[in-house]
Amino acid sequence: MQLGPTGHTDTFARDNLPPEDQWPDIMLDGFDYPEWMNAGVELTDRMVERGFGDHTALIGNGRRRTYKELADWTSRLARALVENYGVKPGNRVLIRSANNPAMVACWLAATKAGAVVINTMPMLRAGELAKIVDKAEVTVALCDTRLMDDLVTCAKDSRTLKTVVGFDGTANHDAELDRAALDKPVTFEAVKTGRDDVALLGFTSGTTGQPKATMHFHRDLLIIADGYAKEVLGVRPEDIFVGSPPLAFTFGLGGLAVFPLRFGASAVLLENASPPNLIEIIQRYGATVCFTAPTAYRVMLQAMEEGADLSSLRAAVSAGETLPAPIYQQWIEKTGKPMLDGIGATEMLHIFISNRFDDHRPACTGKPVTGYEARIVGEDGAELPRGEVGRLAVRGPTGCRYLADERQKEYVRDGWNLTGDSFAQDEDGYFHFAARSDDMILSSGYNIAGPEVEAALLAHELVSECAVIGVPDEARGQIVEAHVVLVQGASASDETKKLLQDFVKATIAPYKYPRSLQFTEALPKTQTGKIQRFRLKRED
Repeated sequence: MQLGPTGHTDTFARDNLPPEDQWPDIMLDGFDYPEWMNAGVELTDRMVERGFGDHTALIGNGRRRTYKELADWTSRLARALVENYGVKPGNRVLIRSANNPAMVACWLAATKAGAVVINTMPMLRAGELAKIVDKAEVTVALCDTRLMDDLVTCAKDSRTLKTVVGFDGTANHDAELDRAALDKPVTFEAVKTGRDDVALLGFTSGTTGQPKATMHFHRDLLIIADGYAKEVLGVRPEDIFVGSPPLAFTFGLGGLAVFPLRFGASAVLLENASPPNLIEIIQRYGATVCFTAPTAYRVMLQAMEEGADLSSLRAAVSAGETLPAPIYQQWIEKTGKPMLDGIGATEMLHIFISNRFDDHRPACTGKPVTGYEARIVGEDGAELPRGEVGRLAVRGPTGCRYLADERQKEYVRDGWNLTGDSFAQDEDGYFHFAARSDDMILSSGYNIAGPEVEAALLAHELVSECAVIGVPDEARGQIVEAHVVLVQGASASDETKKLLQDFVKATIAPYKYPRSLQFTEALPKTQTGKIQRFRLKRED
């Protein structure tokens, strides 16, 4: 498709879009936006203009912010980014924080300033951050002052990242960026960005080796709201959103920031969104829309048995892992309302197949969201007969555009996005999940790459060899299981097991550590020495 004009003076993002012949088909019928558009403005200043100034936008860390306060706050921050730290349109700005209002404000401010934003999880270590910084050629990073150490370590060896600025993620707002913004005017003439300018780089959560960055335009951020959130959720200004996914994931950014802010609703942001905390927040604020994984809903069901009142919820959205039919059925029995199972992908930005309030079935992912098409194909790309399991292929108003990555040709074929999931479509047109098409481990909504965990284990002096697989788990869907061969003389004890688990937690993001660790004398291998992980899975 023909790209519109750009407002970026730093053209790195547009220069590194995939070649035109590798793009997916982009179908924009029903999604018409001005040629010049800034998503940061649309979600803040524009909402004030529409009369939502006094409505609560964000709740977190003991404070409420109205839309007017959020618009003023983000304008001050944007001025500081431009005037104090030299952010230019198209520069990549990385943000490191847990889910809190300050992170949302920094994201919106950087977007207003015309930056290309990369939101990252607080659990990532210096080595993982370095891969992201190098891939995106990040120049400026904004970091919650409680999380500075790994980012400062990363910046020391970076050829591009020279500016790391701290902000206060608590309610105090007393850090370098906050002080720089304090004396700025509350007005800011946002950068005139094109609707086809890259606004966001979403790094896939389970990337092996060189990380993959998905590129999303300003218009894409509005499309997911004006499509899924409007059609499926029917978002209204009185809604209060809550959920567990990190804002660093596009699932969380959409569900806990873009969707509520697009429609004048409110979002409650939790730094620790454990199921007990979610339950407490839903009851305290009367939350109406929840985004989390089936494992959390299982805990909520038990809490309702014990007297918790979650009756304010009108929409329980489940994604990140397969929704088991028993949880779906129990939720309907308890609440009288359906649980909305859906599937999305970082490459597609958000959910593209979903159940509806008036059209839902157990063990079913539903039908495509308006604007999207989906089909089941074989290895040759040809559509398979109804009922057969094959690869899920999708196309619509959003699609995969990897940043300078040869793997673009694997994800997009003949204009269709191949999500890496195996599905079947029944005779009535409903889609049913079968399995992941690759060997990624899907645990509590996180994609975990086995080779990355293996690399972390192998860095320990007691480990001679190892192989990592995913094994079924009732609570988490899957857990990471490591099969470890120790060096000669090492003790295969519980103490050694805990030592290795803690070592992995300290080396890579803690959620990736092997919850099950088995010691073995040898790993099954082919004659050429390749580890046969399928045999480990079969034994389990």
